[in-house]
Amino acid sequence: MEEIYAKFVSQKISKTRWRPVPPGSLQTADTFAAGSWDNEENYVSLWSIGDFGNLDSDGGFEGDHQLLCDIRHHGDVMDLQFFDQERIVAASSTGCVTVFLHHPNNQTLSVSQQWTAAHYHTGPGSPSCGSAPCTGVVCNNPEIVTVGEDGRINLFRADHKEAVRTIDNADSSTLHAVTFLRTPEILTVNSIGQLKIWDFRKQGNEPSQILSLTGDRVPLHCVDRHPNQQHVVATGGQDGMLSIWDVRQGTMPVSLLKAHEAEMWEVHFHPSNPDHLFTCSEDGSLWHWDASTDVPEKSSLFNQGGRNSTFLSHSISNQASVHQSLISSWLSTDPAKDRIEITSLLPSRTLSVNSLDVLGPCLVCGTDSEAIYVTKQLFS
Repeated sequence: MEEIYAKFVSQKISKTRWRPVPPGSLQTADTFAAGSWDNEENYVSLWSIGDFGNLDSDGGFEGDHQLLCDIRHHGDVMDLQFFDQERIVAASSTGCVTVFLHHPNNQTLSVSQQWTAAHYHTGPGSPSCGSAPCTGVVCNNPEIVTVGEDGRINLFRADHKEAVRTIDNADSSTLHAVTFLRTPEILTVNSIGQLKIWDFRKQGNEPSQILSLTGDRVPLHCVDRHPNQQHVVATGGQDGMLSIWDVRQGTMPVSLLKAHEAEMWEVHFHPSNPDHLFTCSEDGSLWHWDASTDVPEKSSLFNQGGRNSTFLSHSISNQASVHQSLISSWLSTDPAKDRIEITSLLPSRTLSVNSLDVLGPCLVCGTDSEAIYVTKQLFS
């Protein structure tokens, strides 16, 4: 079992993100950002993780995450993304999008840019300009894309005061999350179980593709794209199911995996080891899914926590014709055949695990039990 360290931070944590490591650098992740929600005052904070398990000069453990700096944030932090090494983009329940700048010389955060009314409700029944929560952000320097409860998509550029592009009525339902598929294309998930692909090269307000879970319009809360195979996408939603999609084929998921017992809040492929995937849930669980094909016969699908996961698998597309080596293990695995191993990473159930992030051997997650958990030994 990986050593996982808890730090109690006296606020509910809605988002956690590793600061990216400079390209070509051999260092591992050592700094993460966190955002809070549902507190009297909310904050965006930066933390250093130090050397776990090493004794410091006072004979105590250096295992604690150290707070480097924090700054007040108006409204709940709905999403948080690093734009680059120094800048962090925060999405607010007030509809505001803020870029914070980290000053490492005196360890402070300041507001470097802000779009105060990025998301808002208009039309009958809403105030003249009622704010709408900004629910998701994705960055691809110099671009920042935001989505919101108002069904609006904004394309911002750092250092531009106005949006470069806005798709006003992109969706009649709430957009919950967004990711880049490739540079001009993004993918959104919404509250009626749809994935939509948008191409910024095209004019107009129509998506270039719509995929959906047939039948039940289960809200989708999170999405992540496979880091090497841009057509492979994972989503999670209100029913706790993990869905794997191939956006080149059909309009339905390639496989549906029975996962958590409540809402899945985030799903992340490991950025450099994408046969590994991580999910977290309202039910207080944090799972590591291992689909690497060299795994020996699994003794149990769920080897931690004493309960077996049952799997529901639909291999919808016929992949025999596709050259086998090109298929991601997530598309070729038949989950029913015991090929995915799931490990529960938290020692005991907690309140909702709202957010997680992985980088190299390191994982961080934030919870409603006012704790941030970190491990530096994911694959040991």
